[in-house]
Amino acid sequence: MRRVLLTGATTPLGAGLIRRLLGRDDVSLVVAVARPGEMPPVGIDDGRFVFVNADLTRSRGVRDVLWGPAKRANALVLAAHHRSVRNVGRRARLLNVESTRMMLNMAESHPHLERVVYRSFGDVYRVDSKQPAMIDEYHPLNLDPRTPQWIRDRVEADTMVSTRTGLSPLNITVLRFAPTLARNMGSQLYDFLDAPVCFTPLGFDPILNVIDLRDMVRAIDKALSNDVEGIFNIPGRDTLAMSEAIRRFGKREIGVPGAALSRLYRARARLVGGEFDYELNRGRFHWNGVLDGRRARLQLGFVPEHGINWPVGGSLPETAGGPFSLRAPAGSGLPSTEASPEPAVKLVR
Repeated sequence: MRRVLLTGATTPLGAGLIRRLLGRDDVSLVVAVARPGEMPPVGIDDGRFVFVNADLTRSRGVRDVLWGPAKRANALVLAAHHRSVRNVGRRARLLNVESTRMMLNMAESHPHLERVVYRSFGDVYRVDSKQPAMIDEYHPLNLDPRTPQWIRDRVEADTMVSTRTGLSPLNITVLRFAPTLARNMGSQLYDFLDAPVCFTPLGFDPILNVIDLRDMVRAIDKALSNDVEGIFNIPGRDTLAMSEAIRRFGKREIGVPGAALSRLYRARARLVGGEFDYELNRGRFHWNGVLDGRRARLQLGFVPEHGINWPVGGSLPETAGGPFSLRAPAGSGLPSTEASPEPAVKLVR
C-alpha cells in the first residue's frame, strides 16, 4: 500500500494529486503539507487524508512532519515552490531550495520512506540560438549567473535533487514539466496570455508546448507507481506557434523590437501589476524549445492525453501520427508526435 507525503498541497496541482491518490484503492494515507495559515483543498472528506500546516523552511518544521503525521509514509512528493517571480531574496530561496535539501537529508534516515518524486520545470533548460529545438534530458541547463532568481533557484534545486539519483538510498525521480495554462500555478506563459495585449519580439514566432494540469497529475501518479528513477521530461499534448496560442486565447498580438520589450513589460508591471517577467522568458520568446518526452513514454509509460480546450476554437484538431506523438506545426522543424485525445476542461479566465 502507498502512503504518500505531499508538499505544495494547496496549489491546483497539489489538490488534483490529492484527489487522484484518494481515488486509488492502493493508497492508504495521504499527508498533505501547506504553509502556516493555509487551508486544505475544499471538498475532500476521506479518512485517509491528513492535512498539516508546517514551516518547511525550518529544520524543526521538517522534522515534526516526517516523524509526526508522516512517520508511516513510504513515498514523498516534493512540489513546494514560490510561484510568484516577485518573491526573491533569502526567504524565497529557503523554500525553493533549502527546504528541499532538508527534506531529502532527513528523508534518507526516515524509517519507511523509499520513493521521492520531485516536481521540476522545463524552465531549467537553456534556450537560445545555439541549442536544438527538441530538448532531451541531456540538454544544457540555464546556468547563467545573470538569470533572475526565479530560474536560478529552480536550477539549483533541480541539480541538487538530480545529483542524488543513484547515490541516495531513496529511489528518486525528477519530472521536468512543460508550461501549464492554469491559474495560480505560477505559470509565466499563462500570465503572458492572460494580459489584454501580448507584446512579442518583432519577427519571431517560436514553437511552444503546453501541458494540461490533469496530465501533470497523471505523470506524478505514474512516477509514484513505478520503480524507475532518474530525470524525465514531461511534455503536454499541444504543440503550436506562439502567435497561434495568442489567437486561441482570444488576445491581440503586437510585435515590438526586442530591445524595447524588457522596458515595456517592466513599465506594464508597475502600472497594472502581473507576474510576467520578460527577462525570464527572453530565450523562449525567440527560439523553439519543446520537451522531448520519449524517455518518459518508454520508462514511465507516460503519454500526454489531455489537450488544452482553448478559449477560442476549443481543442486543437487531430492529425495523423499515432498514439505516441505530439503535434508540431508544419515548417517548425520539429518532429510530429501526437497523443490520443480526451475531452478537456475549458479554461476559465
